[in-house]
Amino acid sequence: MLDKKFIMLEIRDYAMVAVATLMYAFAVTTFMLPYELATGGVAGISALIYYATGLEIQISYAIINLAFLAMAARIVGVRFCLKTIWGFGTITFWLWLCQRIIEDPVTHELPRLLGDEAFMACVLAAIIEGIGLSLSFYYNGSTGGTDIIAACINKYKDFSLGQVIVVCDILIVSSSYFIFHDVQRVIFGYVLLILAAITLDYCTRRFHQAVEFKIFSRNHSAIADAINKSGFGVTMLDGYGWYTKTERKVLVCICSKRYSQTIMREIKRVDPSCFFSITNAQNVYGEGFDVMKTKVKGQKPIVVFATNNAHKLEEVRQILGDRFEIRSLKEIGCMDELPETHDTLEENAMEKARYITKFYGFDCFADDTGLEVDALNGLPGVYSARYANIDDADYDDPDFDKSHDHDSEANMRKLLAKMEGETNRKAQFRTVVALVYKGQEYRFEGIVKGDISTEKHGTEGFGYDPVFVPEGYSESFAELGADVKNKISHRALAVEKLVTFLKEQK
Repeated sequence: MLDKKFIMLEIRDYAMVAVATLMYAFAVTTFMLPYELATGGVAGISALIYYATGLEIQISYAIINLAFLAMAARIVGVRFCLKTIWGFGTITFWLWLCQRIIEDPVTHELPRLLGDEAFMACVLAAIIEGIGLSLSFYYNGSTGGTDIIAACINKYKDFSLGQVIVVCDILIVSSSYFIFHDVQRVIFGYVLLILAAITLDYCTRRFHQAVEFKIFSRNHSAIADAINKSGFGVTMLDGYGWYTKTERKVLVCICSKRYSQTIMREIKRVDPSCFFSITNAQNVYGEGFDVMKTKVKGQKPIVVFATNNAHKLEEVRQILGDRFEIRSLKEIGCMDELPETHDTLEENAMEKARYITKFYGFDCFADDTGLEVDALNGLPGVYSARYANIDDADYDDPDFDKSHDHDSEANMRKLLAKMEGETNRKAQFRTVVALVYKGQEYRFEGIVKGDISTEKHGTEGFGYDPVFVPEGYSESFAELGADVKNKISHRALAVEKLVTFLKEQK
């Protein structure tokens, strides 16, 4: 079931992207086209086609943008791609509608509302375009075209959106000379795109501006709780009042500037006499803010493996080699119990990977493994780690004792008891590795078929290894040793696919 807050935020985003594209279309049809001004991006290309052939701008604009969708989906994410479809779809509609509204009903020509003031039209077009673009980006959308290229580059490199768009668009503006044979129009085009880029950068900085609260209050705990309940993080520091010679607590909270009034209301509600300061915070990096794109020379890519299981961690590190720095949950300071609320290996693995990426900011992969036994209709499957308990109580009951989770001995005893006298001992180990990498989600699967032995054999390995004999071998995973197991195991096969993928991304 989708979260209600998430749905409302998505609706807000789509509505604001529609507003942004309306501004963009208004600037193009009201100030740019009537004055035959050149601009960059797909709008610039479509405008040149319009000037040269008379083809209405929305037609070529829509056709050209379709070619960018595949790149958008792969690089900047499905959500961005959907909003890009929405963005250029709405702007195509707005371009058509605006022309129908302002054009002369007889001649179908677009009027020059500013008379002969072409330069002023250039300035107004640039400002309105820049505001529209920044608004669209802020709400995770795009007007399409070279905006997609800008967003893709900005995702990995610390270049401003305005800079990227200027570089992409300069050739488009220059090519307008071959249609108009007028240097002045080319210069006006340069002015338009530069002013639009400046406006874009200015608005983007304003939209992303953060503030830092320092809060001093005897009711610091109540204020911290109120801020947390409002959806913001807060840190409590130890301080010392030199005048009063008493120890006191200092609350620190960083949030987007647009939420500062929310924080202030909570402070005032809890402690109207509270003393606090607000300062502008520049270049804030971390969850909810910008991603630090600076790379350290010689540093291996850091990927978190969402586990603290020493056996699994060592197994995966051996498989991956030294190409990546693999960190455990403990090594990134995560002591949380990762959520596993789904009924499939795929969903559980992805849920854990998403959690780490969302709350700790690292690329992350997580695995979920199940032993699927034919005679038991695929059980223990997703319940493999807690198989000894699943018949005893409702596992989802918050009061249920989970102390026997991951109790390998208890799980194996129950499995062997269930299989007693069973002739069909076919089974398979299946591992699903879910990866969240640079904002995209991927899944990799590894399967090893085999049989369930009648008793335990071997002392190495972990989990069900002593009772699982892989196909082609007469020994259990626990007897084969780590060197052999790490080459043929289900986890090895899934991680091998993961490694192949990561190598392709470098």
